[in-house]
Amino acid sequence: MHVVIFGLTISSSWGNGHATLWRALVHAMKKRRHSVVFYERELPYYASTRDGWEPPPQVSLKFYESLEGIREAALADLDAADLAMFTSFCPDGPEVARLILDSRAGIKAFYDLDTPVTLDALDTGAPVAYLPAEGLSDFDLVLSYTGGRALDELRLRLGAQFVAPLYGWADPDAHSPAAPVEAFRGALSYLGTFAADRHEALKTLFFEPARRMTREQFHLAGAQYPDHDSWSKNIHFIPHLPPALHPSFFCSSRATLNVTRQSMARYGYCPSGRLFEAAACGTPIFSDGWEGLELFFSPGQEILRVDTAEEVVHALSLTDAELRRIAEAGRARVLAEHTAERRIAELEMLCACAANSAQAA
Repeated sequence: MHVVIFGLTISSSWGNGHATLWRALVHAMKKRRHSVVFYERELPYYASTRDGWEPPPQVSLKFYESLEGIREAALADLDAADLAMFTSFCPDGPEVARLILDSRAGIKAFYDLDTPVTLDALDTGAPVAYLPAEGLSDFDLVLSYTGGRALDELRLRLGAQFVAPLYGWADPDAHSPAAPVEAFRGALSYLGTFAADRHEALKTLFFEPARRMTREQFHLAGAQYPDHDSWSKNIHFIPHLPPALHPSFFCSSRATLNVTRQSMARYGYCPSGRLFEAAACGTPIFSDGWEGLELFFSPGQEILRVDTAEEVVHALSLTDAELRRIAEAGRARVLAEHTAERRIAELEMLCACAANSAQAA
């Protein structure tokens, strides 16, 4: 397929979870012999914080200052596309949606990488900046990073006709066991951008165990944390960790923590990409609980569920051998079911189904 994507960013991983996901996905598309054009709006924040990522062969990254400035060229790309897609938090979302719908693209799609955030925004009654005012009924395919009841909400509230989940993934070429780095060694790590609606849970599951386990080292990497100067002395803060260092970061601690944003936890069936990336690196994962977790990992065997500080402290008391068994089982699960290439195979199937559905209509 020839795929054209309008997304938030693929060039910068600062303060967002989209970039590393897209890098893995377009890499998998290339491996399956698809070609990709990714359009990214030139935004000052991301332009000044790029990671130096270079697109692989068959993948073209096109920056643009304004949609008007690229309209003709973009429409030509879209007319030649087998799949044309825009995403949640895409700048110029409504205008891009219209451009896609006016094109001759084979499959016209929207991919919501932030479905609970979208649905919560709809609850306020205000327009969602990246959605067309008329909803999603004209699109052949609506993909959601979140499954479960969120899929019904997309149908009922936005008129989506053909809705399917496309869950998170890892790229085994980018995420695999790595040699520990002395600066990252510790009992527990956490990697994630600051989010107000998961900070209380992070306090419970990360900061409180660090306060109790003063002889152990804890490492937190992520942007936009406002209060890091007040943290326990045994918490080491890294404001931004380049994606190339993620495997070493995960593999340098005895375990890593996953904490889900409240909106995602309420809907369930919304695994963070970090879950799959850390598991692919062979790191034991502690995670808060949410509906659908067992669809992706078997609690107690491939992942350890923790809901209190006491449970985190207890999990860290397990032997290295016990934690290693969990890590190996989690990595095997990811390699079997949760790779980017596996998701592209699912996307190919969904596109074929959407095409058949459109022809039948």
